[in-house]
Amino acid sequence: MTKKERVLEVIKRLKTEYPDSDCTLDYDDAWKLLVSVRLAAQCTDARVNVVVKGLFAKYPDIAALAKADPLDVEAIVRPCGLGKSKAKDICACMKMLHENYNDRVPDDFDELLKLPGVGRKSANLVMGDVFGKPAIVTDTHCIRLSNRIGLVKDEKDPKKVEMALRKIVPPEEGNELCHRLVDHGRAVCTARTTPHCDRCCLYDICQKNGIKV
Repeated sequence: MTKKERVLEVIKRLKTEYPDSDCTLDYDDAWKLLVSVRLAAQCTDARVNVVVKGLFAKYPDIAALAKADPLDVEAIVRPCGLGKSKAKDICACMKMLHENYNDRVPDDFDELLKLPGVGRKSANLVMGDVFGKPAIVTDTHCIRLSNRIGLVKDEKDPKKVEMALRKIVPPEEGNELCHRLVDHGRAVCTARTTPHCDRCCLYDICQKNGIKV
């Protein structure tokens, strides 16, 4: 089975297994997703969803956050960890959106990467979830499972995994595939415990790289 054949079968099976997979960060606007995904670094999405309620209540739009004192923002987002750096990035990002983009989040990948605190993972998430454009979000689950299943080989660098997956994943499937890999990684192909291969829908097509079975 080639990598392209394998990934198409993975996509098909995970669609059946996780038909409702989606981003677990709560948002109703692109700028709010940018804020939340920055806060989600080394923090659970569940905690971020709680913390941003207070943040967005005090700063309801891009302009308000652009003018905010980072120390005030830090006091609110501290429960997410790394409060100082996250608050600094969020305020700088909103200031750039306010001053350079007329309070709008750009729908261009390269423009998103110019924003403070926005890396490839965040930019891909916004491109896929908000704008419906081709995206590959290489978070830890995506990287781990792509190696285990055999979609990439011995590759841990997020950008290299992204580029490798773009070569074999149909563009219209990439974003949802990554969400489903997250769900599968949490429920079955776990990182901190022995993967539950006995109940994995991919058992017969997975290369099980790095797994003792």
